[in-house]
Amino acid sequence: MADFQKVTTTEDLPPGKMKEFTLGGKKITVANTDGEYFAFQAECTHEHCALAGGFLDGYTLTCYCHGAQFDVSTGGVLAPPATSPITVYKTKVDGENILVAVD
Repeated sequence: MADFQKVTTTEDLPPGKMKEFTLGGKKITVANTDGEYFAFQAECTHEHCALAGGFLDGYTLTCYCHGAQFDVSTGGVLAPPATSPITVYKTKVDGENILVAVD
């Protein structure tokens, strides 16, 4: 069973925004896509740039370093130069709290 932990609140993460957190010793990024929250590894699989600094358009995340694109809901690669997907983590909302499980 997943061990969910609070990372932030819905008020602190408006639609279209992302923030980086450390949870369970792992750096993760949490994104708000029109009220849906997604958590994923904090660094691009191509050159290890911080994904929280990228551009979010719906479910598409574009890394600011070299333009690699990922689907934040699945972690899948949408455009090179990245060839490996990003790791995604389970999320849920409890009241105003955004919870993530990294195990």
